[in-house]
Amino acid sequence: MRVIFAGTPPFAAAALDALADAGHDIALVLTQPDRPAGRGMKLTPSAVKQAAEARGLRVYQPGSLKTSEAQAELRAADADVMVVAAYGLILPQAVLDLPRFGCLNIHASLLPRWRGAAPIQRAILAGDAETGITIMQMDAGLDTGAMLSKTVVPIRDGDTAASLHDVLASAGASTIVAALANYPALVPVAQDDAQATYAAKLSKEEAQMDWGRSAEALARAVRAYNPVPAAWTLLDGAPLKIWAAQTAAGAGEPGIVLRADAEQLLVACGSGALALQAVQPAGSKRMTAAAFLAGRPLPPGTRLGH
Repeated sequence: MRVIFAGTPPFAAAALDALADAGHDIALVLTQPDRPAGRGMKLTPSAVKQAAEARGLRVYQPGSLKTSEAQAELRAADADVMVVAAYGLILPQAVLDLPRFGCLNIHASLLPRWRGAAPIQRAILAGDAETGITIMQMDAGLDTGAMLSKTVVPIRDGDTAASLHDVLASAGASTIVAALANYPALVPVAQDDAQATYAAKLSKEEAQMDWGRSAEALARAVRAYNPVPAAWTLLDGAPLKIWAAQTAAGAGEPGIVLRADAEQLLVACGSGALALQAVQPAGSKRMTAAAFLAGRPLPPGTRLGH
């Protein structure tokens, strides 16, 4: 097929590579404009732009798809289908109508579960046993279009948002290739709006640990917010990021350090306790809890969160 591809982050770059490797004619690649990144805030191309340029594909980076200029570019590409994966721009109806077979979205959840911006993290936070990829025929709504195919991905006990992202990126790439190969046979299935849940965008504020919650919920939060925005708490008024933790036996006033030695850094929760395994003090690097305690002893009874 002749394809317009629209995407920005590594999740989308995996799909672009798979479509190109499958022999599809990638007529045009849309991605977000270069953004400042890194310590020097140097303008940096997106993962999709880097993948496209490595293959010699034509890249277009409009700030909006609502302009006549942008729509003329897409019309000139004369595509059979437009594949969209974490692109970041709204597709107006005029764009949705341009390709012969419309626009297909690679969505990182089993729709209608987790429509919206952060489906990977929300699935972990909720304790879902599985997630997956849905190939969806796009319409004007937010992830509301008819479903064409699905791939189920189990959520493993130790999965972080980063590790689950990588599994889903690979699943998304293979699922879209299979969907286009079988496109005439795919049967659109309408979503049940009554079953929909919304995966709201993440914020740094919500990633602050509420020690009054259960240890199980907080362990999931640590995994869901890794790598961004990173779970954190306060220690003597300064932020302490928590990169890895697991539930453990223990009880006490929420936020109180129960044990702090070379073997364990244990914090009481609303129910149960959380053993912190990797942390990062403000202005320092990520380290094991034991390394942290070697330089900053915490007597039992110390309160986190203040």
